[in-house]
Amino acid sequence: MDSVLYFWTFNDKDFDMPLFLGIGAGPGMGFETAKRFAKEGFKVVLSARDNVRTGDLAALLRADGYDAVAKPVDAADPSSVSKLVAEVETQHGHVDVLHYNAAALRKATLLEQPTETFNADLATNIGGGLACVKAVAPGMSKRGSGTILMTGGFFALSPNPDFLSLSIGKAGIRAMTLGLFDSLKEQGIHIATVTVAAFVDPGSKEASDVGQEFWKLHSQPKDQWIAETTYAQSATAN
Repeated sequence: MDSVLYFWTFNDKDFDMPLFLGIGAGPGMGFETAKRFAKEGFKVVLSARDNVRTGDLAALLRADGYDAVAKPVDAADPSSVSKLVAEVETQHGHVDVLHYNAAALRKATLLEQPTETFNADLATNIGGGLACVKAVAPGMSKRGSGTILMTGGFFALSPNPDFLSLSIGKAGIRAMTLGLFDSLKEQGIHIATVTVAAFVDPGSKEASDVGQEFWKLHSQPKDQWIAETTYAQSATAN
């Protein structure tokens, strides 16, 4: 199915809506986080390599009355990320909230995994997050406002040798978020991560709860900004 089927027409009023851009948006946390922001009046752009699946997710949001479109992106390619952000901001207005949710979920030990695929995994698991920050931070800094949200994972705190490239990627996401928090805050940009210590299935309560955790981070007053929150299956979102 050609991605042109997901073309959507906007008018001038769309530039008055705050914009949420999800990169690496899948049917679980990516979709539920986008839906949580859509409920608050955000226009949503969902993006991933599989634009057909992402288009289906955007269609689900539109069926519920929300403003949503899908666009293709290769999170492992910095030029693809920067091109996406430029296109979105030209067509729909500046990005108010960016959610980086892309990850290469590969089960392989260090000895089992070829170097080429290990490096390719890291290009998605951490390189794409860095590319997103570099793409949206200048505009957010100029405006003095913006939120950058990163999906973290418990492997950042407790690395798993059977998922080493993912563990290193999540550790990188956490380190990048904590390392950039103070400098970006001075520019009016809130960068934060939810460290997800739970199994999260599409359509599950856990996926919805993680979306709520991201919304809570975005909603914090500046004097209460934090860089990280941890979600576990026993946690209850408000």
